[in-house]
Amino acid sequence: MKSTHSLIIFALAGTGSQALAGGIDLYEAGQEGAGLANAGSAALATDPSVLMSNPAGIAALKGTQISLTGQAIFGGLGFDRDSDNDFSGNEGGNPLPILPGTSFFISHEINDRASIGFGLYGNFGLSVKYDDDWAGRYFSQESSLIGISMQPTFAYKITDDLSMGIGPRLVYGYYYTKMAIDNNAFLPGTPFQEDGKLQYKDTDIGTGINLGLRYQLNERTTVGLAYTSKVKLEFKDSPSVHGVRNPLLNFALSRLDVDELEIDMNIPQTATLSIAHQLNEQWTLLSSVNWQDWSDFADIGVSVDSAAGDVSRSVDRKYQDTWHLSIGAQNQISPKLRWNMGVGYDSSAVKDKDRTVDNPMNETWRLATGLSYKLAEDTDLNLNYTLVWLGDMDVQQSKRNGQTLSGSYPNSALHIVGGGVTWRF
Repeated sequence: MKSTHSLIIFALAGTGSQALAGGIDLYEAGQEGAGLANAGSAALATDPSVLMSNPAGIAALKGTQISLTGQAIFGGLGFDRDSDNDFSGNEGGNPLPILPGTSFFISHEINDRASIGFGLYGNFGLSVKYDDDWAGRYFSQESSLIGISMQPTFAYKITDDLSMGIGPRLVYGYYYTKMAIDNNAFLPGTPFQEDGKLQYKDTDIGTGINLGLRYQLNERTTVGLAYTSKVKLEFKDSPSVHGVRNPLLNFALSRLDVDELEIDMNIPQTATLSIAHQLNEQWTLLSSVNWQDWSDFADIGVSVDSAAGDVSRSVDRKYQDTWHLSIGAQNQISPKLRWNMGVGYDSSAVKDKDRTVDNPMNETWRLATGLSYKLAEDTDLNLNYTLVWLGDMDVQQSKRNGQTLSGSYPNSALHIVGGGVTWRF
C-alpha cells in the first residue's frame, strides 16, 4: 500500500509547471521591447521597463518616467491521441485560456549619476486547463504556476560610459493543480465508478536580486550584461481529495493522513548579454544571448507531514538548461514613428522522451514586431505582437499499472498581443 499513497503524493508534486519558451520565463510584458523578441533587452534603455531586464538601464533615462503596460497570451495547443493510447476520454480541447497581464514601471533621475526605480510585473508562468473528462485527466486537468515580481531598483553611473544597477526582487508565487483519481484502478471487473478529484493550491513569497552593467562602447554601440538570481518558492498546504470511492485508494489515504504537503520550486537564475548598434539615423541593430538554469528547477523538493511519519524526498522533472538567441532591428520611420522587429530561438528545457501533458514544452521560435509612436513630446505609445511557434510535440506518459497516455500536440503556437504607454516628466 505504500506505493499507492506515494503515487498519490508524488503525482501532485510532479504536476505544476507550464512552459512558454525553453522554460516558463516570459520576455513579453507589454513594453516596447516585446516587439523585438528579446533582442537587445539588456542594452536598450528607452523606458523604465528596462529595469526588468537590466537594472543599470534606468541610469540612461532622464527626469521621471512612468510606463504602464499590458498583454494577453492565447493560442492553440490541441492534443491528438494516437494508436498507442490506453486511456478513454476526449482530447482535452484547447488547454490554453486567455491569460491577461499588466505591469507598472517608474524611474527617477536623482542627479547626473544616480537614478532609482520600481517595477511591478509578471514575467514567469502560464496556465493550462483541459476538459475534465479528457484522456489525460489522471495526469493533469488543470495547473497554474504564476509569479508576480516587485522590484525596487538603484542605478549609478560609475563613469560617463559605464553604469551599474541593482534590484532586490520580491516574488509572489501562486501554485494550483488539479487531477482526476481513477476509482476503477486496481479493481478490474467491478462496476464502473466515476472519477474522484485531487487538488492542491497555495501561495508563497520568495526573494532574489537582479544585477546589471551597461557600457557605452562608443556613440553608436552599447553593451549590456544582466543577471537574475534564483528565487525559491515553498508551497505548503494539505491536498484536497473528493469523491474517492476506490477502497484501496481510500485505505491508502486514511493511512497517509496528510496534514501538510510542502513542494519547493526554484525560479531559475538567468544571465543575458545584449548589444545595440546604431547603424545610421534610421536603423539600429540588436542582439541577445541568454542562459536559464532550468536544471535547478527540475529538482522539486517534497516534504510530507503526516500521521504516517515525516517524508522528505524530491521529484526530478528531468529539465535541462536552456539557451536563447535573438536578433532584431529598429527602424525610425519618422521622428514620431519607430518600427521594431525581431526573431528569437529558445532551446527546449525538456527532451522529447521526458515531455509531460502538464508541461508540454518544446524548443520555440519567436517572430515579433511592434510600433512605437510619439503622441506628444512627453508621451509614447507602443503596440506589439509576438508569434511563439512550438511546432509538433509528441507525448508518452505511463502509470504504474502500465497504462500509457500517448499522442501529440501538432502545430502548437502561442500569440502574445501587448502594448503600453510611457509618460515623461
